[in-house]
Amino acid sequence: MPLTDRESRVLNDIRDWEKKILNYEASDFRLTYEKYLERSFSLLPEDVQRQFFSVIDSWLFYLHGIIQGSQLQMDAKNRILSSGRTFRKDIEKIEDLKQLEIDQLQYIADQQIARHRLYSFVQGGFAGTGGPLLLGTDIPAMAVINLRAVQLIACVYGFEVNSPYEMMSSLKVFHTATLPPGIQKDGWSALMEDLEANTDPYFYEGKEEITDITWLEQPVQQLLKAMVIALFRKKLIQGVPIISMAIGAGANYQLTKNVTDLAHKYYQLRYLMEKEESFE
Repeated sequence: MPLTDRESRVLNDIRDWEKKILNYEASDFRLTYEKYLERSFSLLPEDVQRQFFSVIDSWLFYLHGIIQGSQLQMDAKNRILSSGRTFRKDIEKIEDLKQLEIDQLQYIADQQIARHRLYSFVQGGFAGTGGPLLLGTDIPAMAVINLRAVQLIACVYGFEVNSPYEMMSSLKVFHTATLPPGIQKDGWSALMEDLEANTDPYFYEGKEEITDITWLEQPVQQLLKAMVIALFRKKLIQGVPIISMAIGAGANYQLTKNVTDLAHKYYQLRYLMEKEESFE
């Protein structure tokens, strides 16, 4: 069936957002900063660089599998299906959610997005206390929260992430959302190329490497955040490190906002593209 007026407006909004991503021009300061990071890292032997990103990729694959198979994620999917049944009684599995209207799906997705942004905010506040254990677990905790958010947004729009193609897509969405703004357009273009080039809805046929030197800014930002928190954690207001907690909470919230915004646009776009293709 053709897109409704409301769906057409949502699609136009996504295309306008996409233009902003593709036309983004980084400032001279940011370009200098990114080049400095790349040049510094490129001084390492090539085999060390490959091993570094290979370890990160393997860790992301492993983490994705753990989250996907966890009881917590199963319960979240069941809640999504229950939400879908408030609009249609015949919703039985994730793929059936594609039968819902775009506003109904957006309502369910917004619930997941708000929940995971809150998780990130609270996690950042705890990390901001400066405790070695909480600060040390901040990076893996944030990876879990954001990967989980991407998986659940995919489920809301009817895409089950247990196939090789959907698994790689969700990981690349996460990767693209965490890239620097000036490079994000390349990641988004790669996602669109994968959609156009992939002929098998189950098996992934594109590039299987996820992270590379362009992603280096994200771990550096996390390390800088930890250093700033450590610097301010002794500045107490009524016995509480308010400043460092605010820094941690704000940084984590912004990261999850970036991830969920891009993931939401991506899966909305796929949902609408499939509706257009089925009509044609």
